[in-house]
Parts: sequence; C-alpha cells; structure tokens
Amino acid sequence: MTIPAAEDARRPVRAGVLALQGGVREHAQMLRALGQDPVLVRRAADLDGLEALVLPGGESSTIDRLTRVLGLRGPLQQAIADGLPVLGTCAGMILVADRVLDPAPGQQTLGGLDVTVRRNAFGRQVDSTEEPIDTPDGQRTVAYIRAPKVEDVGEGVEVIATRPDAAHRGGGSIVGVRTPRAAGTTGEGPDIVALAFHPELTGVTDWHEDLLDRVRRRRAAG
Repeated sequence: MTIPAAEDARRPVRAGVLALQGGVREHAQMLRALGQDPVLVRRAADLDGLEALVLPGGESSTIDRLTRVLGLRGPLQQAIADGLPVLGTCAGMILVADRVLDPAPGQQTLGGLDVTVRRNAFGRQVDSTEEPIDTPDGQRTVAYIRAPKVEDVGEGVEVIATRPDAAHRGGGSIVGVRTPRAAGTTGEGPDIVALAFHPELTGVTDWHEDLLDRVRRRRAAG
C-alpha cells in the first residue's frame, strides 16, 4: 500500500541515540519534545530500520572503545557511509571526524566527515561555559564542555557555526560543519552535521529539527 505524501511527512521519524556513554538522556528528551520516540542504540541490531542517528557528547575515547567491544563499530561505519542522517555533538563530532589531533592512546574514529578536529580544544571540565555562537540563522546560546574545535575542513564541507573569537583566521573558531549531502544535495556520501557544542543543554532545537527535516526530505524525494 502506498502511503500518501502528506501522511508520510507527518509519520514519526525512527531516530536513534547512540546510548553507550555521555549525554544520551538529554538528546532523547529533546527528540521526545519534538514528537519522536527515540531508539536507544546499544547493539548493532538497534540500527535496523533507523532513519537518523544522534551521536551524543561524552568521552570520545570511551565511546570509541565501547563501539569496538560491543561490535558496533563496523555497522556504524557502514550506516554512516551509506548516508544515514547523523547529528554529532561534542564527542559525536570527534567520532565522525576523519582526523583527530591530541587523541587518547589508541583512539579511533568512525570517520565520514572530511575535517581535522582538536580534542579538548576549549579546555578542561572546569572551563565549561555557555556562550553565543554565530549561525546562518543568527546567534544561538550553547554549552561547551571540553569541546573539540575544527582545525581544518576538506573540500565541500560547509561551516555552519563559528565561535566569535579571534583565535581562528577569519575571526571565529569553527564549531559547526556539515557534509555536502547534509547541505541539501542529493548525491551519494555521508549525511553528517557535527557540532562542537551542546545545543541540547540550552534548549536550542535547531539542529535536531534539521535532522528530522533531512529525513522528511528524503521521504519526499522517494
């Protein structure tokens, strides 16, 4: 039976949150506030049928180790490479980066995002702060907790958020990026938005709504 387009657009998105360590509850609560019933992903089987995935903040080296211990690393890499829409925040940004500076011993990433990020670039836990950032839709106030910073972006990766400081050439540190496919192109490749900060801690829903919208656009495109 064919589902009418309008009904299909209203259907809840089967969105998951990688639930191994870190800010799982906060992301799940935000998705519920947006009308979804998130799947907590702890096993490879939990990826079956997912339409979107949030990689939360936490300790990136711990999450990396757990994905390998639990047999999730390969399935996650394949899902990301196949274009599963992903939102990664803080440690989630590190997990999808192709290159990491100052990694923990033996740390690996899932990859998929052609950027170089520096781990813990904004200081230690005691340096956590809430600050405004600049986005194409105006300023938003977000939280930083041992946040990474994007040091370099590959061809086609779009900068979508900067921290208004003078540390980076161009006037602001890069703290939000997305792949070409996430920017709206229909080509092949990963569909990733990665943020160095925590929008879920200050109630900013822009990027979670964007994740859900990316799924709905895919449905509409067939």
